[in-house]
Amino acid sequence: MINLHVPGDTSFHAQSIQDGVLRKMDISQRAEMTFELNANVRAAVEAGVRSRHPEYDDKTVGMAVTKLMIGDSLFKEAFGDIELEP
Repeated sequence: MINLHVPGDTSFHAQSIQDGVLRKMDISQRAEMTFELNANVRAAVEAGVRSRHPEYDDKTVGMAVTKLMIGDSLFKEAFGDIELEP
C-alpha cells in the first residue's frame, strides 16, 4: 500500500519520526516554524531576483519579490501598472 503522505525521497521510518516531532509541537512552536520557513523562502526568492537583476536597488528587489509571491493579478490590484520584471 502506498502512503500518499510520505514524499518519494523519504523513508516511511523517517516520515514517522518527523510526524512524531511535529505532533509534539505546541501551536506557538508550529507558528515559529512556519514564520521561519516563510522567511527562508522569501530570502531564496530575493536572492533569485538579485541574481537576475543586479541593477535593482533594495526597494525594487522588494517589489519584485512581492510580485512573485502574490502573483501578477493581486500585484496589479495593489500597485497598479508598475512595469517590473521579477
